[in-house]
Amino acid sequence: MTTNITPAEHLAAVQATFSGAGDPRLADVMRSLVAHLHAFVVDVGLTRDEWFAGIDFLTRVGHMCDGQRQEFILLSDTLGVSMLVEMLAQGGVPGTTEPTVFGPFHVEGAPERALGASIVEPGGDLPGEPLTVAGTVRSLDGTPLGGARLDVWQTAPNGLYDVQDERQPAMNLRGVFTAAADGGYHFRTLRPVAYPIPGDGPVGEMLRATGRHNWRPAHIHFVVSAPGHKPVITHVFDRASAYLDSDAVFGVRDSLVVGMDGGTARFDPVLEPVA
Repeated sequence: MTTNITPAEHLAAVQATFSGAGDPRLADVMRSLVAHLHAFVVDVGLTRDEWFAGIDFLTRVGHMCDGQRQEFILLSDTLGVSMLVEMLAQGGVPGTTEPTVFGPFHVEGAPERALGASIVEPGGDLPGEPLTVAGTVRSLDGTPLGGARLDVWQTAPNGLYDVQDERQPAMNLRGVFTAAADGGYHFRTLRPVAYPIPGDGPVGEMLRATGRHNWRPAHIHFVVSAPGHKPVITHVFDRASAYLDSDAVFGVRDSLVVGMDGGTARFDPVLEPVA
């Protein structure tokens, strides 16, 4: 008499198929992924209808992706996965600038701008509050990092990035700056506003179904890098903004919240040296 195969035996059979992978890291990742997926299915007693609903959800997430929108990144953000990846990548060395989510609206090839320049493109000056952002990029030991690069981007005062809004010129509110010899930088922009992440797709449906909102507090994105140092993907948040305690993508860190009243904001990134 034969006995029915158990879920554990089924899992072992699936995991064994990855033993021929040429990349050991890929094999490890796939075995762990399958183990966690199987454990989830068993833990919640996933039904066939629920499985179909999940497949349909992921299919619709894929259909929402195009050259301007990445619904899978949005899904990762709203489930806290993107933030966790950045936390693990950065390492959390005390004294260094904390990371936060990259987000789905970064654009490669932002214009190189001179220190002190505005990131508002001609024709992109929607009514908003002028803001100057300044600071010094330093290494963990306090050494100024002259030549550090700061890639910055944000929404317009209407809460939309240029790639979402045909009224804005391309590359509006984006720029790349090179810090001076003393590590200093400054640029002009418009005070950021709180805004909703896209809610017209399956990720928005998920948030509504689970009783969550789709708002992010006002912030400016930064990617800061310098030779010999680990780059950091981060934000600067407006201390006066709503949603600091309920960011839809879990990106707020107290150390990244700064005052923006009076038309100025200061942000001093600290990078971790690499061996």
